[in-house]
Amino acid sequence: MIFVLTTTLAKVLFIIGITVGFFAPVLTWVERKQSAIMQDRIGANRADIMGFTALGLFHAIADAIKMFTKEDFVPQGANRFLHTLAPIIAVIPAILTFAVVPFGGQYELWGEKVNLVISDLDVGLLFVFAIASIATYGYVIAGWASNSNWSLLGSMRTASQMISYEVTMGLTIVGVLMVYGTLKLTEIGAAQENFLNWGFFLQPLGFFMFFAASIAENKRIPFDAPEAEAELVAGYFTEYSGLKFGMFFMAEFIEMVTIGAIVTILFFGAWHIPFLSTVTLLSWFEFLGTNGANLVVMLIHVAVFFTKVIFFIWFQMTVRWTLPRFRYDQIMKLGWKVLLPLSLANILVTGIVILAVN
Repeated sequence: MIFVLTTTLAKVLFIIGITVGFFAPVLTWVERKQSAIMQDRIGANRADIMGFTALGLFHAIADAIKMFTKEDFVPQGANRFLHTLAPIIAVIPAILTFAVVPFGGQYELWGEKVNLVISDLDVGLLFVFAIASIATYGYVIAGWASNSNWSLLGSMRTASQMISYEVTMGLTIVGVLMVYGTLKLTEIGAAQENFLNWGFFLQPLGFFMFFAASIAENKRIPFDAPEAEAELVAGYFTEYSGLKFGMFFMAEFIEMVTIGAIVTILFFGAWHIPFLSTVTLLSWFEFLGTNGANLVVMLIHVAVFFTKVIFFIWFQMTVRWTLPRFRYDQIMKLGWKVLLPLSLANILVTGIVILAVN
């Protein structure tokens, strides 16, 4: 019992540390630096400690200090309670979704089985969608509670866009569920140990549709109409400042990590290395004993998983700085008239193929 509680606490602290403590602040630097490289600029490089700039990494610390010390402004006539609650509702679901995301397999350490997931739910994928959809309320409340026309318009766009693409995003993964026959993310990941059994090869169209819908769900360029600066100042968080303003950005960056993790689990082999099975890896380190070999393999799998996640974060950043913003009507047409019919067709074809194979 003590071992289970200890490992669970360690997994919770690890996930919070790597999402909130590492990815969220570092991605603010990555977004600036990657855009600078793509546009042939130097990028963030002014903040320093004793003359050392660390390639601009200290800007993340400077941003955090600025957010904590900046005035918390609430507009006249705004609902103060809901204005404060909105960013909390937006950021918490982004962190909670990682409760069911496995970042490794199952390993035997000191006579106990360790499963690298906080909560291995039978309906893990449904949990991800259910919790992620709660964030919509945060954005809608933020726009309404700010007592600003620009904020209200931004929140209305956010609600319609997120609800529209949630439908498509849910249908795009039905093919994956049909292929693997489970909603458990750990089982889906374990089933992809064989390279040719990766979800990308079994559901290529599903991957591209899911990835596009995920970016739209996160309101990133080219789907950032809810935050269109030229039209709505800053959309639903126009009237936010200080730490609450930073929480909206933190939610956006953590959602990027979540998208990378879900795509890795569903389509790109989870924690597995192509053409290298877990049994083979264990045999390489058997000289360390059972515990030592399992511990080394566990660390390798965690490193492989987050390497894939980082790749998809980079890819999302590349899309963000490559494509222009779509018009709002184009975003809606893409969701309802293109992706939705394609996702239904993908389910039909997947069902026919499964029946034919069986």
